[in-house]
Amino acid sequence: MSLINLECSVNGVKKKFSRMESRDSNHRSECNLERNDSVCSKNQLKTLDGNDRRVLVIYTGGTIGMVCNEEGVLAPQKNLFEGLIREFPQLHDPALWEQRTHDPTFDRSFLVLPKTNDTSLRIFYKIQEYENLLDSSNMSEEDWIFLAEDIKKYYEQYDGFVVLHGTDTLSYTASALSFMFENLGKGIVITGSQIPIFEPRSDGVDNFVSSLLIAGGLNIPEVTVFFGSKLYRGNRTRKVSATHLHAFDSPNCVPIVEVGLEMEVNKAAIFKPNTIEKFHVHARMSKNVGLLRIFPSISIAVVKAFCQPPIEGMVLECYGAGNIPINRDDVLNVLAEAVKRGVILIVITQCNTGSVAALYETGQLMAKYGVVSGFDMTPEAALTKLSYVLTKTELSYKEKTEMMMKNIRGELTNVSSMAIEDQTLKEALAKSLNIQSPKKLLEVTERVISSLLLYGIERSDEGVITKLLEMGADVNAQDLEGRTPLHEAILKGYAPIVEYLLKNGANVHLKNCNGESPLMTAVQQDAPIIISLLMKCGAHFASADNKQVSEMLSLASRNGATRKLEYLKMAGADLNLIDEMYQTSLHKAVICNYPDTARFLIDNDVVKEAKDILGYTALDYAVKLNRTLFIEMFK
Repeated sequence: MSLINLECSVNGVKKKFSRMESRDSNHRSECNLERNDSVCSKNQLKTLDGNDRRVLVIYTGGTIGMVCNEEGVLAPQKNLFEGLIREFPQLHDPALWEQRTHDPTFDRSFLVLPKTNDTSLRIFYKIQEYENLLDSSNMSEEDWIFLAEDIKKYYEQYDGFVVLHGTDTLSYTASALSFMFENLGKGIVITGSQIPIFEPRSDGVDNFVSSLLIAGGLNIPEVTVFFGSKLYRGNRTRKVSATHLHAFDSPNCVPIVEVGLEMEVNKAAIFKPNTIEKFHVHARMSKNVGLLRIFPSISIAVVKAFCQPPIEGMVLECYGAGNIPINRDDVLNVLAEAVKRGVILIVITQCNTGSVAALYETGQLMAKYGVVSGFDMTPEAALTKLSYVLTKTELSYKEKTEMMMKNIRGELTNVSSMAIEDQTLKEALAKSLNIQSPKKLLEVTERVISSLLLYGIERSDEGVITKLLEMGADVNAQDLEGRTPLHEAILKGYAPIVEYLLKNGANVHLKNCNGESPLMTAVQQDAPIIISLLMKCGAHFASADNKQVSEMLSLASRNGATRKLEYLKMAGADLNLIDEMYQTSLHKAVICNYPDTARFLIDNDVVKEAKDILGYTALDYAVKLNRTLFIEMFK
């Protein structure tokens, strides 16, 4: 806080204290005076505003951060990456960073992405460099678990995450994390580069900047991969080139985002959860899995070796639609014996595109022997999913095989889950509005359907909402003020509709233009049932929300709104947050003479010894104002 602001704040408290000495009976006047006198400092402490987002960047190693060593060989160098990034004008805005450093609460270790035309949001990001920078070829399931646990540790502090990773095993990591992260509600973008980011010509800058914008601004709650101007679902990707800058592809799934002059988001391609559960990390992966590619004249000894203990599961890459030679009874018998021993066998195709299907005699025979279809999963997804499912010890063998065939993270094509497009509506709009451009028609259709969705919410008509979601309405569409259908349902107080939206992919972490999350809206609406629903779905207050939460706590305490404090506590608010005067809610309750509110705060372990900007505790104010009831509470 600057000297001028400090003086302003101190003078305000002195005036307030003087007025309290002479008029302690009129607590409402004192509270109003407190509000007016603190106006000059009220808006000074502002770490983040409604349009700011925080992203954690985890630098694990890989080509993107390499520099030439003394021998002229590219290699990762410890503790150089962040310092060099700060010197890049495309990656850091020193002017805004310098402006924010005048706020004593601002974390100076953050970097600021320069403003772009892609979003009105400002992305603040922090780089966490791993102690041991890895070539991705050395990645193992232990590293996946370490990375997953790290993201879990910081999950509630950031709006999104970017993982900088080597390209060789990037698809394996993306696939593994997608399964380990259960009920994910925030965006995790994994990226890297073919050329180091510090080279004059590099794909690293575009990949990094786009990943930051997507992780911080687009709220795509999946593990994704950004590379070569496209964002793919992580468990659908494969590395397809060792030399081209477009090194990754998603053979059986369209990109979620394509970056050109604009960022084009395919909202229908975003995988949406259908359960109300909190984010959880399943931090176990089985080592006892294998990947066997069938080839002509494959030795029976090779097949037997792959099926021997301790193998618990194996992915078979077969020909075409899932075929192996029909005349290889020896191979089929070994596979059948493995299934009888409890080994899970998954069959996928060797082809780049397409799916396994029991179209031919061999495929039907394999299914008869208990070999499970992997449909159109990539080898990376099939292997890591198998590793994940095998550690679900609460499941039976049958339940594990069923889980392998179920689309749990968008890893395989499930026709029944695809959105139904209403071509009649599109045709009517095209004709009546004379729209010739397919892109324009799609934009107009999305807006019309989104407006109709809000109409259904306003009418609390679940049938209308269901139909519109089936037609492809975006359950997370934001209006000009950033409000989503979930925000609107909460404002209307419709708990059943809120629950229905959550079960159909509504994101509890999306904020409006004022930085207000659905959870904050629910607290403001005094809606405990809705607060409970949002909390079950993983909603939480982040550190970036502290200013708004502090204001809500202060206002509730100044007005004796104990019930509001109960709702804030229910939503996970820290009742010890201080305002710009360094006062807690307990200070406010005492000053404004609300004993019931003070009792609630004390019963909920608010720190009684906290001192404000003048060094006074809540008890000091109680003594000064001669309020015996409060003094008794502090004993």
